[in-house]
Amino acid sequence: MATFIRRIIVSYIFLALCLFAGTGFLPGVASFGINYGQVANNLPPPDKVLEFLSSLKITKARIYDTNPQVLSNFANSNVELIVTVENQILSQLGDPQQALQWVSTHIKPYVPDTKITGIQVGNEVYTDDDTTLVQYLVPAMVNIHNALAQLGIGSNIHVSTPCSLAVLQESYPPSAGSFKSEISGTMNQLLNFLSSTKSPFWINAYPYFAYKDNPTGISLDYALFNPNAGMVDPNTHLHYDNMLYAQVDAVVFAMAKLGYNGIEVRVSETGWPSKGDPNESGATVINAATYNRNLLRRQMANEGTPLRPRMRLEAYLFALFNEDMKPGPTSERNYGLFQPDESMAYNAGLSALSTTSTASISLTSSAAKTKGAPMDYRSLVFWMIVCLMTSTLFVRTTL
Repeated sequence: MATFIRRIIVSYIFLALCLFAGTGFLPGVASFGINYGQVANNLPPPDKVLEFLSSLKITKARIYDTNPQVLSNFANSNVELIVTVENQILSQLGDPQQALQWVSTHIKPYVPDTKITGIQVGNEVYTDDDTTLVQYLVPAMVNIHNALAQLGIGSNIHVSTPCSLAVLQESYPPSAGSFKSEISGTMNQLLNFLSSTKSPFWINAYPYFAYKDNPTGISLDYALFNPNAGMVDPNTHLHYDNMLYAQVDAVVFAMAKLGYNGIEVRVSETGWPSKGDPNESGATVINAATYNRNLLRRQMANEGTPLRPRMRLEAYLFALFNEDMKPGPTSERNYGLFQPDESMAYNAGLSALSTTSTASISLTSSAAKTKGAPMDYRSLVFWMIVCLMTSTLFVRTTL
């Protein structure tokens, strides 16, 4: 009898753990994505960066190359990496043998010890100054995908490419989202590849740029995720209280107009500069801290966009460090959440992650399509199991 009761108790406890894990009741490792740019001459070495990321409980990072020092130092860590194929070698990777050689040299030696979860083929190729790159993009992606499969290492590595929001002809309201007509042919090829390989469409989305270009016409609070009246899409009647979600949904609508409805959209870059030139409206420490803090708060709530409320939006913040060698306006060198000496450029709320193990800023890909169960549901599940356990014990002990 005692053995039977113990088995029943163990069974119910196991059931409870499964249910709670599925609903997010048990605290997990805090995780969100951050871009680890390296266009600087004063950054800490990769092993120190790994220690820094670990202290912040950051478990997802994206780099803009396949730096062997980073890949080696991040081995046997809990940090997942997305790596990048540089634009200038895309034409070479149109050759399947060269793509196989690239994967054999830049990826295979490091997996599975280094958790490479994605390969970004190029960066903003559609809007690159070299317009000839577009023709090489999809062939390079296909060849890299095939090379991963040929080498037996492709099951956990998605192949995609990040696009600038400038690929859209229209983005407002979101339901009007459409791709520029001049890229519709190659965009169709890209979407077909992503659909067939179940890979995400990555977008670099910066509400800052829209606000900078039209500070009198765009609400700063709307751009920063602050409380505001927002806008209602006249075609869908969906309400948007921030620009980033509107930008993401515009991409979803643009894909749907080309016949692709099931591809997940993820944000490969978003952020706000803490300093800018006199003509860069809104580039301030206060606005940068506000944008990133509010975005992190949304991620803690596992939010989706109004169009896809049950699909948690995955986003990578730009960037980990200020990068002193980046060309362009002052803002380009001041997107970092941290200075190269690891001191905060401003407080975006990341310090909470380093002091508590129950922080829950989670963007893990495996759960991207499941919305966390509401607390009342979790409580109901809990009490159902308690009642089942109690009733079983009562029945068995009274027999």
